[in-house]
Amino acid sequence: MTGHDMADGRRRARARGLSARARTTLDGIEHLVGGIGTGALALLALVGLILVGVACLVGVGLPLLPTALRALRAVADRERARLSRWGPDELISPDPVPDGWREAIARPASRRELAWVVPHATIGLLIGFMGLTLPFSAVRDLLYPLYWRLLPPGETVGAGLFIWDGDTVGSAFAVSALSLFWLALTLILVPPMARLQAWPGRKLLSADPTTDLALRVAQLTATRAAALDAHAAELRRIERSLHDGTQNRIVAVTMLLGAARRALERDPATADAVLESAQNAAEQALAELRGVVRSILPPVLADRSLPDALTGLAAGSPVPCQIDADVPGRCPASVEATAYFVVAEALTNIAKHSQATRARVTVRRTDSWLRIEITDDGRGGAAESGGSGLSGIRRRTEAHDGTFELTSPVGGPTTMIVSLPCGL
Repeated sequence: MTGHDMADGRRRARARGLSARARTTLDGIEHLVGGIGTGALALLALVGLILVGVACLVGVGLPLLPTALRALRAVADRERARLSRWGPDELISPDPVPDGWREAIARPASRRELAWVVPHATIGLLIGFMGLTLPFSAVRDLLYPLYWRLLPPGETVGAGLFIWDGDTVGSAFAVSALSLFWLALTLILVPPMARLQAWPGRKLLSADPTTDLALRVAQLTATRAAALDAHAAELRRIERSLHDGTQNRIVAVTMLLGAARRALERDPATADAVLESAQNAAEQALAELRGVVRSILPPVLADRSLPDALTGLAAGSPVPCQIDADVPGRCPASVEATAYFVVAEALTNIAKHSQATRARVTVRRTDSWLRIEITDDGRGGAAESGGSGLSGIRRRTEAHDGTFELTSPVGGPTTMIVSLPCGL
């Protein structure tokens, strides 16, 4: 490898790193906005709890306590849903709040929610606003040369941390250059600020291990059953493919070879044509057999990588499909095979039913999860019934203890999100 190739490789690596950082920052901004929303609700719930607490001091607030805790539970469930969409663990809501105030206070989940609402309604809300200030400052300073003349004479000063007279074109563009400073701070600080804002919720709103055990056992029982069903369905599919396709081709080859053998004695010209037909049938049987083998475990997954395999799928899709895959390292073979199956089945489903003009597959590996998002601009209305193949995708996903989400309003677009655990 020459020095030019090495430098070009380093430039591409830096570009990929910057692109990944930009995506992480955009995700962080999205999560900060969501955290501000739940933080505002938490602040309202906190104020209500304080008022009920004051009423309890005079003896009239105790009957209102279960209602206040139910309102807190509704806000906490919104935060659980938000954190479940962003992260490896699904935060499940505990049992409903009892009607009696003694039982409601005695619940560990209620006490944990009370411990969560104070930091999220105060520090979490503050972190959200501080995080959004950074990209806002970058945009404000970048556009400063466009609006500085519209400001009153006494207010034409530099924005941000550096203050100077901003009543000339040069100083206005100097202020605009500060946007690079704010942009750098945004890329550096927003992702950890989003994680810090979410930390109390992940720590305090997760289910207690003792109460979660029965739910976990039931979930594992269901996923084991789904795994067995998926395995049986896969065996039936392979058997059907071999019986209806490859076996019939091989039988045809045998019959044609027998006919050619008999024709050799009577009409050699006819025997040559029959042998050519037998050769074509053998080639078709071999192609079908290769197709069955690829459907079990695509060789490209062993030879190259999951993004390469998905790129090959997109190239053969009747609907134009864009692949955006960022999967550092390799996942377990079973996870990659399931991801390949999910995308292949989804693209087949899009081509058959959606009437879409384009599709997009986004694959990300974060921590110990592989997240696959498939979208199309079709007519929507997709459902797991009706032989669409979506139920098979769900079974495959749940067999790996993953999650499956489908959003397909009538008129489109359709979005399918599959998350698979893939280890550290």
